[in-house]
Amino acid sequence: MSAPTATAEAAPMSRRQTLEALSGLLLVLFVAMLSSTVVSIALPKIIGALNGSQTQYTWVVTATLLTATASTPIWGKLADLFNKKLLIQIAIVVFLLGSVVAGFAQTAGQLIAARAFQGIGVGGLQALVQVAIAAMIPPRERGRYNGYLGGVMALATVGGPLLGGLIVDTSWLGWRWCFFVGVPVAVIALMLLQATLHLPTTRRENVKIDYLGASLIAAGVSLLLIWISFVDGSFAWLSWQTAAMVGGALLLLALATWVESRAAEPVVPLKIVRERTTALAILGSLAVGMAMFGGSVFLGQYFQIGRGYSPTEAGLLTIPMMAGVLLSSIVAGRLITASGRVKPYIVAGSIVLVAGFALLGTIDHETPLLLLGAAMFIVGVGVGMTMQNLVLAVQNTVPLKDIGAASSSVAFFRSLGGTIGVSVLGAILARRVTERITHDLAAAGIPTSGGGGGSTLNLGALPAPVQHIVRAAYGDATGHIFFISAAIAVVGIIAALLLRPVTLRSSLDLPDAARSAAVAADAVDGAPAFDQVTVDAPGREERSRR
Repeated sequence: MSAPTATAEAAPMSRRQTLEALSGLLLVLFVAMLSSTVVSIALPKIIGALNGSQTQYTWVVTATLLTATASTPIWGKLADLFNKKLLIQIAIVVFLLGSVVAGFAQTAGQLIAARAFQGIGVGGLQALVQVAIAAMIPPRERGRYNGYLGGVMALATVGGPLLGGLIVDTSWLGWRWCFFVGVPVAVIALMLLQATLHLPTTRRENVKIDYLGASLIAAGVSLLLIWISFVDGSFAWLSWQTAAMVGGALLLLALATWVESRAAEPVVPLKIVRERTTALAILGSLAVGMAMFGGSVFLGQYFQIGRGYSPTEAGLLTIPMMAGVLLSSIVAGRLITASGRVKPYIVAGSIVLVAGFALLGTIDHETPLLLLGAAMFIVGVGVGMTMQNLVLAVQNTVPLKDIGAASSSVAFFRSLGGTIGVSVLGAILARRVTERITHDLAAAGIPTSGGGGGSTLNLGALPAPVQHIVRAAYGDATGHIFFISAAIAVVGIIAALLLRPVTLRSSLDLPDAARSAAVAADAVDGAPAFDQVTVDAPGREERSRR
């Protein structure tokens, strides 16, 4: 690894400058999240208009998550080597181009391809916003600012479905504006960051980005997801196609691990990933991502297809979940800043998340809306207490020079969990819906024409008796995938319980002595001499024995 050759030092930012820069970063995060939430509530209408299938419905979401996942570690590594501000601006431009192309898509396949390109920009924005915030604000203070992040996340997730529903329900707009609407917001964010964000830049000579490792990871995960989408439908579980795809995916991922272990600048640094805190945070993020993305993506479909509500009404009905995210992220963020402790909130949030998904697992197409709202609120509280704080726990253990790689590693595995969750749960939903529709149509004496294909998402084109059967099938099958989400999220509880209790440091960077102690503690199994390391200023540590 080559040493830094030129560093542009920047004076510490005042609180006013920090808030100004944070406003641009939060706007970037808002538009990235809005791109998913606006579309998610409108997807039933979009796929119906494009005559797409349930599998394509899932892949419109999966394609974005997949490319975001694959690109996140590359963006994070670039942030440790080059100008963070410039990288954020490049990610915004990529996002803008993807949004415009998606808005002009004529087929479901074109839409999936455009969303995949858009995901490259989304991956950059998700990783780089966290990296930029970490470069400006010490971990302990970051707890308070995580409340702002939670507020933006809640606003995007509440406003997105409402905006998406309003757009598709307005005849003179149409679903294409679900993709165009984020363009002006992203342009404003681009200009705001140019004026307000000022971060030090470290340049290195002879830098080599591990594109081979990133490509192998993306190829391995993609092959696995393609297998999940088509197994038991296009071919059997025990077949040569399964052997080829699963075997090929495992081989590619094994090669990726080998490449990462030898790369000078790995996109997923194994040294950092192997540390106990990072490994457990990754495991927790993987579970939270699978449960959260995999479950929530199908809520809009449940309300519209399973319950018969309009897109706008479906957006309104998701407000309890977002209220839970907003409330818990703000309250937990302030409590973390006051106490300096993050583990209790991650543990509590993980437990609450499982409870919320378990409650959602009991729903069918006739569940009272009051019970649904309570379950969604509980899920939101769990998400607000866990998602950002898992990243914070990792950022507290690494020096500032590695903050990009560490942050993006957690974001990478969370997105990977979400990608796998959406794909797996979408495949399960498609199978159960197809079986239920085929069975109920046969029981009603109605001839079938291939089961639950793409036509079932275009309810307006179906006869009234068939509409009722399709609604019941989607409504009842959705509860099953939420129950699976609850089982997956249990892994997050285990990971949270195994995290070491730490007191968040008050300095931006981690001194060498503290870093050595933290690494040694994570590397040793069993009972270390010190469980907590508090760093109030560079060079001063305060340790407390068990």
